[in-house]
Amino acid sequence: MKKILIIEDDKSIAELERDYLEINGFSVEIALTGDIGLNKALKEEVDLVLLDLMLPGLDGFQICKAIRTEKVIPILMISAKKEDIDKIRGLGLGADDYIVKPFSPSELVARVKAHLARYDRLIGKEVQNDGIMIRGLQIDKASRRVYVNNHEVSLTAKEFDVLMFLALHPNRVFSKEELFERLWGFDSLGDISTVTVHIRKIREKIETDSSNPQYIETVWGAGYRFKE
Repeated sequence: MKKILIIEDDKSIAELERDYLEINGFSVEIALTGDIGLNKALKEEVDLVLLDLMLPGLDGFQICKAIRTEKVIPILMISAKKEDIDKIRGLGLGADDYIVKPFSPSELVARVKAHLARYDRLIGKEVQNDGIMIRGLQIDKASRRVYVNNHEVSLTAKEFDVLMFLALHPNRVFSKEELFERLWGFDSLGDISTVTVHIRKIREKIETDSSNPQYIETVWGAGYRFKE
């Protein structure tokens, strides 16, 4: 049974989320403060985190960043703030999705299921090879670790998914819309600007010169491709 950690200071909202998730077969734990939530996320076996942005003490941005330094699990950030800058910041810190309040519980459950399914699929369960090695870039599918010239670089869960997906389809151009639909799956609900954010972050970590990338190439007016 998949375990979901809800970090939310509004007890009524947290309990509503818990009830719907438990009805759908998930094990759920609630943390009402940022400090407690971060401690649970780092020390307990958790499959996905629902993270409120505005929390007493540590806020959602700080918690997201701290989790990402230790674990590779889906993080869904939840907030009443609709500003694009908050979405971009959250996604840039490693959140896999950004859900704006108010939202329907059924939408939340659908997103949780989709992210868990994509995570399980993209960690390599459907891929037989052990890894990809090209021009000093090594991608280990089993351990979800990435090395550049034998030095490990730290990618978020979604950054790894994007890099792996492109690397598995070398020389093929994918539009931002295609990548968003394939890797996030919420083409009618989300914001494709997250694709641009993730590509930029990946380049900063794996490219010697991110303005002249040797791995992920921008095809102007069309999208992105991984150069074999």
